[in-house]
Amino acid sequence: MPGAPAGGHAARSTSKLVSAGFLTATFADAESFLTSASEPRAACLVADMRMPGMSGLQLHQHLIASGASIPTVLITAYPSDATRLRAREAGIDCCLAKPFAPDELLECVRRALAGATPKS
Repeated sequence: MPGAPAGGHAARSTSKLVSAGFLTATFADAESFLTSASEPRAACLVADMRMPGMSGLQLHQHLIASGASIPTVLITAYPSDATRLRAREAGIDCCLAKPFAPDELLECVRRALAGATPKS
């Protein structure tokens, strides 16, 4: 999860994904993700809208432009209709407003992986 906030909430969300059988990796920012060995193997991306450097939306768009279409879940502490619209137009699979329950993230990841268009 590039740009995931440090602390309890991120740990609970990651723990929920792991307990559901997903392998996870976290990164400080988009650049760290892009230069890691994880990027080509990622099945789903969970990224924060506001990260140092590249935003989660910019990361998603960069991946698509590079030919790596990874189902994406975008999280944001600053939800707005404009953000949801930009995410939808970019093909983001789910946009979650912080704070969110770990179960909400799990559901978004499952839907993204199944190719469904979840409700934002």
